Amino acid sequence: MTPAVDQQIWCVAALLGTTLLALATNRSRKSTAIVYGATLAVSLIALAGALLSLVTHADATEMVLPIGLPWLGSHFRLDALAAFFLAVVNLGGAAASLYGLGYGSHESAPHRILPFFPAFLAGMNLVVLADDAFTYLLCWEFMSLASWALVMAHHREADNARAGYVYLVMASFGTLALLLAFGLLSGGGVGYGFAAMRSAHHTPSQAALVLALMLLGAGSKAGLVPLHVWLPLAHPAAPSHVSALMSGVMTKVAIYGFVRVVFDLLGPPSWSAGVVVLVLGGATAVMGILYALMENDLKRLLAYSTIENVGVIFASLGLALAFQANGLGVAAALAFTAALFHVLNHSFFKSLLFFGAGAVLTSTGERDMEKLGGLIHRMPLTSFAFLVGCVAISALPPFNGFVSEWLIFQAVLQSPNLPQWSLKIMVPAVGALLALAAALAAACFVKAFGVTFLGRARSPVAAAAGEVDRYSLAAMYSLAALCFLAGILPGLVIDALSPVAQAIIGHRMPVQANDPWLSIVPIAESRSSYNGLLVFVFITVAASLAIYFIHRFASRAIRRGPAWGCGFDDPTPAAQYSGASFAQPIRRVFGTLAFRAREHVDMPPPGDLRPARLTVDMHDLVWEQLYTPVNKAVWFAADRLNQLQFLTIRRYLSLVFATLVTLLLVLAIWS
Repeated sequence: MTPAVDQQIWCVAALLGTTLLALATNRSRKSTAIVYGATLAVSLIALAGALLSLVTHADATEMVLPIGLPWLGSHFRLDALAAFFLAVVNLGGAAASLYGLGYGSHESAPHRILPFFPAFLAGMNLVVLADDAFTYLLCWEFMSLASWALVMAHHREADNARAGYVYLVMASFGTLALLLAFGLLSGGGVGYGFAAMRSAHHTPSQAALVLALMLLGAGSKAGLVPLHVWLPLAHPAAPSHVSALMSGVMTKVAIYGFVRVVFDLLGPPSWSAGVVVLVLGGATAVMGILYALMENDLKRLLAYSTIENVGVIFASLGLALAFQANGLGVAAALAFTAALFHVLNHSFFKSLLFFGAGAVLTSTGERDMEKLGGLIHRMPLTSFAFLVGCVAISALPPFNGFVSEWLIFQAVLQSPNLPQWSLKIMVPAVGALLALAAALAAACFVKAFGVTFLGRARSPVAAAAGEVDRYSLAAMYSLAALCFLAGILPGLVIDALSPVAQAIIGHRMPVQANDPWLSIVPIAESRSSYNGLLVFVFITVAASLAIYFIHRFASRAIRRGPAWGCGFDDPTPAAQYSGASFAQPIRRVFGTLAFRAREHVDMPPPGDLRPARLTVDMHDLVWEQLYTPVNKAVWFAADRLNQLQFLTIRRYLSLVFATLVTLLLVLAIWS
């Protein structure tokens, strides 16, 4: 047992101990501060250990605990890939714990949250550390059940019980797919340990089936379309700091599982696997952001945006598979590093945005953007932090979202080096989808920030809002600072990710610390380079000069006038741009195909004093065409099978006899 993995296991034990402490003290007034303070301290210790292991290029360390299957035990391993994802998990856990110190004081039912919060963090850490199939699946289920309990914390609120039910069904489906995938990997006497799976030979058909099952299992937890349906239900139902963990961290644990199996355990990939992952990622990115644009519920909008970012990550992983299969190691390392960079970036800005949404919810009690507005005057600190998150997720420089998406497009530009014509055509096409998703994301978060924080208050609760507590603000501004630092100093992040790419891909990007002026050069200077620090300096200088010249040469006379009211003299908030009106042009372009959207206008005749009304009819095609028929089929089968409860003894005996005969016939034919 070595110190690196030993420290992480002790941190997990401390989190589980905090769960027991929460159960014992959850009725105490001090329980919130004790539990979140403990999880904050433990997460910071685990984060420090993971970062130290990553930046020092420490060798992989292993340990075995005498629990689990009698002949196997529980295997745990800390290598470069696990260290990176542990850093993501525990950074998110530390931020959520800090936020919870303030947000938890407003919680109406803390006893339903406090015991499961540290258990959820412990489950995610254990999934990343697990080094055999049994331990991995057990920890995966533990993580899923702890998060389900957090989703159901406010089960008496409208739709929360349905959200918990859908989440539980999708989680069970995902676990079943993972169970089958590991069953295939461990078949033929290979064994349940990851080391044995890693060294075994897997046939192409077996590899293709494992890939499909991992896309179902890990993809359902991450939010790949069409397995995304639980995200917009569960994320708004959970408390806001838990939503940040589920969206910013738990989806990354699912991506870790996909990377661990497909890139590490499955052996050399085929280029066709890259095509499948690439196409799914591109489609998920566009569909996710289109769903987000149509939303007026702030937390549902952020949940749908997570689907878009997961699609971006999977598209980059698909590129890495395609390049690796064709022996283009440097290009594969570029695409893989870009995917990991976006994993890190998304955990920063999506957690920040969910914290901001939670601050708005705490202050106003509303998630509906149509009932907000004008909050920049009443919550200036929250609005600035939320603006940073909006700029970062919109991939605008100098923040971190731009860098990772720019690296992904640099990988797309390497597609002419691929030998397969299908990939030469498919990669630029998916690149165009990612560019469309990036543009729509910018429009989406202009809507989110503008409708929520700008203009005039649309309701009394928005007019009476106030700033949130200092712990919530500290958590938001810590993440905002990380978004800024990762954007202007991306070379440090890329170099820190190099051990992961070297261990998984076998290649790494060039050392960025050797480039002058903190520039990053993905391939070579003759191709492209980017300097976040210089971009920041240019933006700062240009903005400062603009402000100076405006104040220096503009008229000194103060001129005040009424705000433009769309042609109406009465400055009513109803005359402002709403979320629905903002999305209308995009809905008219994409809605017919994506949502089967129809607009219905009720225009009263002359002399009729009724107001004109515009109603929009939209459909979730994935839910209606995929899940609704399955749901009806399940209920139909259950209704028919329910009759088995009311058979007579004679019929029960006949049924048992017929089943026994059938099984004997099958066995005879098989042998």
